[in-house]
Formats: sequence, C-alpha cells, structure tokens
Amino acid sequence: MFRNAPERFSWVALLLWALRVGVVILIVWGASATIASGRYSASNWISLIVAGLAQGSVYALIALGYSLVYGILLMINFAHGEVFMAGAFTAYFAARALANSGYLEKHPLLTIGALLLVAMTTSTIIAVLLERIAYRPLRNAPRLVPLITAIGASFFLQYTFRGLYGSGFKAYPAFEILRGRWVIGGASIQIVQVVVLVSALLLMAALFWFVERTKTGKSMRAVSEDKEIAALMGIDVNRVIFITFAIGGLLAGAAGVLRGLYQPQGISAFMGFIPGLKAFTAAVLGGIGNIPGAMLGGIFLGVVESIGPNLVLEGLGIPGANQLRDAIAIVMLVLVLIFRPQGILGEKLSEEKA
Repeated sequence: MFRNAPERFSWVALLLWALRVGVVILIVWGASATIASGRYSASNWISLIVAGLAQGSVYALIALGYSLVYGILLMINFAHGEVFMAGAFTAYFAARALANSGYLEKHPLLTIGALLLVAMTTSTIIAVLLERIAYRPLRNAPRLVPLITAIGASFFLQYTFRGLYGSGFKAYPAFEILRGRWVIGGASIQIVQVVVLVSALLLMAALFWFVERTKTGKSMRAVSEDKEIAALMGIDVNRVIFITFAIGGLLAGAAGVLRGLYQPQGISAFMGFIPGLKAFTAAVLGGIGNIPGAMLGGIFLGVVESIGPNLVLEGLGIPGANQLRDAIAIVMLVLVLIFRPQGILGEKLSEEKA
C-alpha cells in the first residue's frame, strides 16, 4: 500500500513549500509594518525606485556579459567583474586628465563620450584576450576546467591592475552638469540617475536589435543552439565567440563609466567583485543565457536592493537594515536557485545542457 508513497510524497518538497510560504509571510509582514508606520511618503518611495532603476540598469549591462557567454559556451565567466573593473579604472585616469586640463568643465558631454570610448575599448580588449588566451584552448575540456580558469583569471586581473594602477581608492571628478535634481510630483530625482538609466536602456535596446535583426546576431543565436550544426552551415564559430566576448566587454566598459558617474567613489582594482556577483545574480534571476531575462533581472535586483531594506527589513525590526543591501543579492541568488533555477524567463535545461 505504501510502496509508492515516497514517489508521491517528498519531505524535501514539503520543506521547500514551507520555506516558500515562510519567505512570503516575512515579506508581507515586514512590508505591511513599514507601510502602516507611515515612515516613508509616496515621494520617498518614488525616489528609491528611480535610484533602484538606475543601479539595476548598471547590473543589467554587466549581467548581459554573463548571459551572452553562457548562451554561447555554457560557461560562467567569473572574470567578467574584472572586465567591468578594467574599463572603469582606466577611464578614471582619462577623466582625471581631462578634468585637470579644464576640458571636462568646458565640454562635459564630450568628456563623458571620451570616457565611454576609453572604458569600452579597454574592457573589450581584456574580454577578447581572456577568450583567446584563457578559454579557447580549454573549449573542449570538462566544464569544471574553464570555471576554475575563470576564477584564476579573475584573481590575475585584480592583482595585475592593482600593480599597474595602485592599491588605493580613486574617485571620478564631479560633473556639474549631472549634480542637479528634478522634483517631479514631490519626488526628488537626481539628474545623474536619469542619465544612467536612459543610457543603459539605449545600450540594451541596441544589443537586442543587434542580436535579433543583424546577420551576426542570427549567427550568434545559431551557435547558441548548436555549434556543430552552425559550423556545418558555414558559420565561423570562433568569430562568433570572439564577437560575443567583445560585445560583453563593450557593455561592461559602458557599465563601468555609468557606475563611476552615479557612484564616483570606490574605484579600485577590487571594485568588480561585488557588482560582478550581483550581476551574476541578476543573470540567474532573469534566466541565464536569456538576454531579455538578464535585462529584467538586473533592473529587478536594483529595485529590490533599493527598496528592500526600507520596505521589508525595517518592518521586521532588523537594525542597520540599509547596511544589508549587499546581502540581498546573495539571498535572492539562493532563493532563485532553490525555487526556480531556470530564472524568470529561462527555460528548463535539458539533460544535455544540465
């Protein structure tokens, strides 16, 4: 009678459902307590959401690099955070030189364009060198080998840039054109937040158009489906992979400058670890290998990170809630891996890809 009971009933499944219910109860309880207390007005929530959208758009740009590489090679490029760091750190020196010469004050928009060019070029070079030197020789190796190599490349880049640029923290110079605020419906919104958000959305839209509408983009989608068949159809797989890493580097470099404009402090050789981890969380949240999913996951993570401490943690009576922002990304990564490993827009992996 009970021979097939284990197949119908699983204690693990029961515990997971209990955990789901517990998480939902805590979120609702904390949010309800915060809203009922009236500590924050509607304008405060709007300001927090806009800040989260700006921060999340930076995560999304970095997350796209993880998703693009995974979609093509089914590997996690854990050195991608350092690709982001390389662009942001190199652009700092260009920004400082332009500020000291007075060019930044006279031509702030052209200066931002120059910084984007420097950062995107640097990050692209680092990304394609990683692919050519570290990953291409291991393309047919067991999947654990490229993963370990990526971690080693991450440490190599961190300490290489520390040796080249120094171990101290740097800060981007101030852009007076971005220092103002707009008051909309009683909500105070920083101009730099709007600039960062719009710039990131334009870059993401350009990437989506490139992948969906161009011949190279179609080749990328074909290679992501099956490299062998794509090669038989005349597609240069090595070239597609090279372009994929280059695009990921371009987006990471742009994200580095946008992060430097939004949060000028904290430029260092180790600045890529936390944003890289959060971007990886965003990629998993949206569905690793899914481009729209990475965009959605990054923006969603930024908003949750912005309003979560104030909305949920404070309502639960947790002291120093705003100091736990970085922990939110880790918690979300764990919850996604437990409850929906394929992510919001991802598909369940087949046995061949799992």
